[in-house]
Amino acid sequence: MNSVPVYSLLFILMLGQVSCRRKPATSPTPPSSSVGTVGTRTDTLATSQPASVSQPTATTATTGTATSGTATAPPRPRPGIDEARANVAEVDFRYLTAKSKLSFKSKDQDISNASLHLRVRKDSLIWMSISKLGIEAARVLITRDSVTIMDKIEKQYMVYDFPTLSRQFNFDLSFDLLQALIVGNLPLPKRPAQKVKNERDYLLLRQSEGKVMVDNYIGENDRKLKRLMVTEQPTKNALRLDYEDFTALNTFLFPYSSLVTVDYKSQADGQFYQTLIRIKHNKVELVDKDPGFPFSIPSKYQRK
Repeated sequence: MNSVPVYSLLFILMLGQVSCRRKPATSPTPPSSSVGTVGTRTDTLATSQPASVSQPTATTATTGTATSGTATAPPRPRPGIDEARANVAEVDFRYLTAKSKLSFKSKDQDISNASLHLRVRKDSLIWMSISKLGIEAARVLITRDSVTIMDKIEKQYMVYDFPTLSRQFNFDLSFDLLQALIVGNLPLPKRPAQKVKNERDYLLLRQSEGKVMVDNYIGENDRKLKRLMVTEQPTKNALRLDYEDFTALNTFLFPYSSLVTVDYKSQADGQFYQTLIRIKHNKVELVDKDPGFPFSIPSKYQRK
């Protein structure tokens, strides 16, 4: 992962980490705040990083051996990808909008409490606007075949196509994948599972895509995707998403806080660095009316 593409892709993937999942009938009662079509939160950004989770270790299934006059029970069936997918229900919507606060800290930048506006047209468009002190700094538009980032401070823009991004990250990137991350579905729904096991209070679903290993941690009690671990081999560059502060929103549970932690090795100096992105959603709506996706690059902007 090159440093510049890493930040660009993280900017795209993580600034709008919205993760809705249908609330199961047996799930515990969610917090009473923010119930209804529109969820609104006024909490300040969380500053503590969730406790780390130990990496799962491989397990070997053992089978019983029949003895004279004694029948050994067959091994317990191993849960599969279909079961795991059923446990993380997909959210259905026409348009999704969110207003949030985000903080970004890396070796080069430290941004606190920037404003993020997110809009999604299902299966079609993802739009983001990032502002600081009332001044819009950047705007992002993701279509089914391209990603465009407009830097309104430097008066320049960048355009990426998904095949190029896929080669950069050794990972099959697509619009459908980004949308799945935003709405909280499994990022690799069609990939078979290399491992499905219980890991503490989680159901761990491990998948792979090229040189990338993806660990999905699903809560045993509410069956929500609580953590996503992505590791690139052989560089050991790693990305971790933690979802928190689940609150009722219509028939869904919505995580109003998310933390992205990225550990990567710089190609410039060979050192490892960490980037943190914290997001706190203040207001979220699932709507039927088109909210608009304004995006026009001025002629004076230079393509980078």
